[in-house]
Amino acid sequence: QVQLVESGGDSVQSGGSLRLSCRVSGYTASDYCMAWFRLGPEKERETVAVIDDAGRTSYADTVQGRFTVSLNNAKNVLFLQMNSLKPEDTAMYRCAAGGPCPGVGVVLRTNGYGMTYEGKGTQVTISS
Repeated sequence: QVQLVESGGDSVQSGGSLRLSCRVSGYTASDYCMAWFRLGPEKERETVAVIDDAGRTSYADTVQGRFTVSLNNAKNVLFLQMNSLKPEDTAMYRCAAGGPCPGVGVVLRTNGYGMTYEGKGTQVTISS
């Protein structure tokens, strides 16, 4: 059974930083993408960062230069380092995984095509 469990969400002030983690268990594919997406206050979904098994990444324009996605393969943990946070980053952040990976750019442009598994999320709240 594949499970994705997020952690690290918190309430911080604008300009602050957070590091989200997603622990993955039961997923053994060798060709995969993993992604972070968020659900805003209006429940709109936005894929913000994608990484594949080779370490290629893709980011939404809204977070480019501020967020960094990384993967610790040995420990099966996906990270999202978020810097220079803004009130509009407030959302429920969820991680997702799926394969074979159609390409990090494809996953981003299609807002999650191919992402089969999702976690329940961790809440990030940014105050001005």
